[in-house]
Amino acid sequence: MPTLADIAQLLNCPVPPGAEEQTISSIGTLAEAAPDELTFVSAERYVPQLQSTRAAAAIVQRRIKLPAQWEARSLRVDDADLAVVRVLELFAPPVPGPPAGVDPTAHSAATASVAEDAALGPYVVVGERARVGRGSVLHAAVFVGDDVSIGQECQLFPHVVVRERITIGSRVIIHAGSILGTDGFGYRWDGRQHQKIPQIGTVVVEDDVEIGSCVCIDRAKVGATRVGRGTKIDNLVQIGHNVQIGPHCILVGQAALAGSSQLGTGVVVGGQTAVRDHIQMGDGAMAAACSAIAEDVAPNTVVSGTPALPHRQSLREQGALRHLPELRVQVRKLQDELKELKKRMGV
Repeated sequence: MPTLADIAQLLNCPVPPGAEEQTISSIGTLAEAAPDELTFVSAERYVPQLQSTRAAAAIVQRRIKLPAQWEARSLRVDDADLAVVRVLELFAPPVPGPPAGVDPTAHSAATASVAEDAALGPYVVVGERARVGRGSVLHAAVFVGDDVSIGQECQLFPHVVVRERITIGSRVIIHAGSILGTDGFGYRWDGRQHQKIPQIGTVVVEDDVEIGSCVCIDRAKVGATRVGRGTKIDNLVQIGHNVQIGPHCILVGQAALAGSSQLGTGVVVGGQTAVRDHIQMGDGAMAAACSAIAEDVAPNTVVSGTPALPHRQSLREQGALRHLPELRVQVRKLQDELKELKKRMGV
């Protein structure tokens, strides 16, 4: 196990007194950390909890003022949350998975190309002409359709489905139960019924993307639905046909992007936010949770509400709505006074 001194050196912090003898077994919350664990404080509001924590020491945001007794037990950093990420990597157990090779119950088509050090777990299916790159791991019951390309060092967790003709880059993580390549939701009313529009396009997932569980990414009607490099997608997200997601975006749980919407670089879409079809969100734009985006969003703009408006305007309108009941009473009172005044004047 690393010592507190090892962790201080990792974070480029001064070494606290006695840190060479203090071993650290893990990292925990202020409420649950054990005496041989490290904890963290990233905001002033958590400082009072230091009085009751049992942790050996704490990673603390540099600007936060601490009780005197904690100064000698703290590792001061510029970004406590980022420092915690680095420390967690020391203690993260390896993810269980199948060994390199093809499990006896797996099926890989004769025309498929699977790297020698790739791993195909129990009941995995790899279709015709599909390719699985070096170091990639397909956990139990993953389905890979015909003509799919999976890059190097990818992880596809149990029950992921990758339909035909899809391209996945390198170092992509797809969590359990997600489905890539379902037909886009395309229909046209022909006067009698909803006529299905063939979806002949594909899905392209670029390098270093992570996709949560139960995410659905629809194939394009023509061309490609694209997820840009480094983008991170939470659980239960719906991405419609021909959506274009730029690099390094964040999509939070239960967000939904309708067909042909476009996200620039570094866009953040909050939880339960809906983006209408053909909408464009510029680079660095952000949508707060539960927004309904029906118009284009300019770069580096924050929007919120239903329909989504610039965030400050939305807050002002929400504030005004809170006063609506008393305003109604005032208006009725003024109407009664005006009516009485007219009566007196014989109008």
